[in-house]
Amino acid sequence: MSPFRIDLHVHTRETSFCGRTEGRLVADLYKKAGYDGIVITDHYNKGFFRKLPKGLTWSEKIDHFLRGYRNAREEGEKIGLTVLLGIELKFFDSPQEFLIYGLDEAFLKKYPELYRMGIRKFREFSKQLPPHEEILIYQAHPFRPGLTPAPLELIDGIEIYNGNPRQNSRNHLALAFARRNNLKMISGSDFHRHPDLARGGVILPTAVKDSHELVRVLKNSDEIRLITNAYTPFSLLLLASGFVNLVKKLTKFRFK
Repeated sequence: MSPFRIDLHVHTRETSFCGRTEGRLVADLYKKAGYDGIVITDHYNKGFFRKLPKGLTWSEKIDHFLRGYRNAREEGEKIGLTVLLGIELKFFDSPQEFLIYGLDEAFLKKYPELYRMGIRKFREFSKQLPPHEEILIYQAHPFRPGLTPAPLELIDGIEIYNGNPRQNSRNHLALAFARRNNLKMISGSDFHRHPDLARGGVILPTAVKDSHELVRVLKNSDEIRLITNAYTPFSLLLLASGFVNLVKKLTKFRFK
């Protein structure tokens, strides 16, 4: 069996308000970077759905949400890249975000407005799902400033390495926390734009062709290797992003 390189945390421009790269190009970039697959985990939260045109059915709203994923998947089928569906779920009552694996388009249409549940209710919901709808819950970047780890009984693991170069994810704290609590660990690039490419992910011991196989491997395999590429390429975009973040912090401090 050949190892399977896959990024578990990827966003698209069509769906995530902070994304800067369209789904088709995302797939092409990852293929050229030597990856076998990606999971599109666009931001699923109240803000996204509230901005959609009024009068849409929930199924139509999900069709809007899936635009980036579908474009990436279509391109992936052409070039030989596996593109799976996930979400980065943010509930209405907390700034915490969770990477959800195992779901598909039918799941998102069947169970509306997941962001209204809150993590505790969502965990209870996940345990009641039939085996063919099993999902896994990993907390994304749990040690960024302003965030705290969720109660251990509510998650299946955490993202111990987040490759986004514009965020202070304090990955060393996440790694120490996961080891101390014997948690399942994953890594992801948190891709939004070109400088984020191939900065994280995992190497699975075997290929996966759908979200259900991904859940099985993440849940049961002890041979998963983490990709932790800390190299930050020089770019004017990166400098500009850093400057904007600094201005935001100074402005926030000034008006407190």
